Amino acid sequence: MNYIDIFVAAVPTANRAKYLAHANATTPIFKDCGALKVQECWGDDVPEGKLTSLPMAVKCQPDETVVFSCVTWPSRSVRDEGMKKFMADPRLEAIDMPFDGKRMIFGGFQTMLES
Repeated sequence: MNYIDIFVAAVPTANRAKYLAHANATTPIFKDCGALKVQECWGDDVPEGKLTSLPMAVKCQPDETVVFSCVTWPSRSVRDEGMKKFMADPRLEAIDMPFDGKRMIFGGFQTMLES
């Protein structure tokens, strides 16, 4: 089964177009490094929790929107090598990151069920 990387971040709402440009610039790099699919999702119904929530996890401010990204790889080993290649790719130097990367959360997941 596939291996999935997820990323959750708070993006200034005014930077939606810049974020989409960032995603359009990084997606080909991910694919060149072995990713099967990249999904970028702009928060539409992401409620603030009382104990925990996505907005709390990324310290989302009132003028920001939570985004969720998902990169699908064919396997963990392809992902491990692909992420090394991705982080070393010189094309990244020219891409503006329109959000605070220090508040981004991320992780890799084994697919257990897909239907």
